[in-house]
Amino acid sequence: MISKLNSTEVLYFLIIVSIVLIAARLLGEICRKFKQPPVVGEILAGIIIGPSLLGSAFPDLFKEVFIANPRAYGAFDGLANIGVIMLMFIAGAEVDLKQIRAQGKQAASISFMGIAFPFALGFLCIWFFHDYIFNVPSTERLIPALFFGTALSITALSVIVKILLDLDIIRTKIGGLVITASMIDDFLGWILFSIIIQLMNAKGETASYYSIGMVLVFVGFMITIGKWLVNQILAFVDKNLGGPASILTAAMCLCMLGAVCTEYLGIRGIFGAFMMGIACGDSKHFSHSIQNLFQHFIVSVIAPLFFASVGLRVNFVANFDLSVVLIILGISCVAKIVGAGIGSRMGGLNKNESLAIAFGMNARGSQEIVLGMAALQAGIIDERIFVGLVVMTMVTILVAGPLMKFYLEKDLKEKELPDTEDEVVIMIDKPEIIMSKN
Repeated sequence: MISKLNSTEVLYFLIIVSIVLIAARLLGEICRKFKQPPVVGEILAGIIIGPSLLGSAFPDLFKEVFIANPRAYGAFDGLANIGVIMLMFIAGAEVDLKQIRAQGKQAASISFMGIAFPFALGFLCIWFFHDYIFNVPSTERLIPALFFGTALSITALSVIVKILLDLDIIRTKIGGLVITASMIDDFLGWILFSIIIQLMNAKGETASYYSIGMVLVFVGFMITIGKWLVNQILAFVDKNLGGPASILTAAMCLCMLGAVCTEYLGIRGIFGAFMMGIACGDSKHFSHSIQNLFQHFIVSVIAPLFFASVGLRVNFVANFDLSVVLIILGISCVAKIVGAGIGSRMGGLNKNESLAIAFGMNARGSQEIVLGMAALQAGIIDERIFVGLVVMTMVTILVAGPLMKFYLEKDLKEKELPDTEDEVVIMIDKPEIIMSKN
């Protein structure tokens, strides 16, 4: 017999959804007013109404709303998980394979160094200082070290797009390079994370090779045959059913099928949704107008439930460890800025342009939160590390825009300065010009 929610549980489910959505959207819009990504406000909303603040100040009220009916909260948790699956589908749709190929050479050096340097530094820090950071002696350091390196190497594509739009440089050379490099980062980062999850679930060396192979085969299938199949499906829907609503429905169904496929294979469902998003985004039938319609619904209604739920799952006050936060923040910023900066210089950009790109690439966002939550649920990291990752994400979001603007303005001033100096030299070389003007 199928068990369903009773009337009281449905009531509490609706109460939870209403409270979380209102708080998340309200604080998200406040952040938008201050030209910050709404995800910052949505996470803060969860911290405020979660165990960190509301649970500490009014424990009875918090228990009555969120804990007293576990099945009601379980239903909300399921809805939040659907939200993150759809969010990763949208993130995948933003990865433009054609743009990667067009700007691949210059962006590749930025992306490669922006991934390789943070990955290496994060891996080595956990490998040698695992017991200090985790506060738990362990001989198994490979998986946590791989995760930490991956978490530090991913750039948040959705966040950087918002920053570039705010600075009005999204269509410039710098904007294009940052977006393309971020796409490559996202693509490679999620492949790495899926391999890590597979390694953690694998038993023995043979199983590990099989798991890695399965991830790579799935990726290869989705960017070749799978992409072609998705395009054929969307073409059929467009021709025989027609209308944006039909394409939107087909895209949502494909998103869920991608998540089902990877969950069945033992890979996280969010990775399947991400890869399906890449395949759909590459199809001309999944037009920008339909993507925008889908994105507005996900970003405004469904995704905030997930980001607010982050604050509901973890007590940020009880698990806040300043030393861990500073270590994660320091390592992540130094690694990404140095790595992306070196990659930019290798790509032929000057010092100020390289620093602007480096601080842009340093912006983390929804992908890090999703990845951190998955790692927390998988037991790779503990609550202290997760809190450190969330704080790092929010700090890098807040500083990325102002620092990009500072270095781009500095670069513009320095490019104008030589022209002025040249004019002075000419005037000194030809004093008769000065005399004639007097």
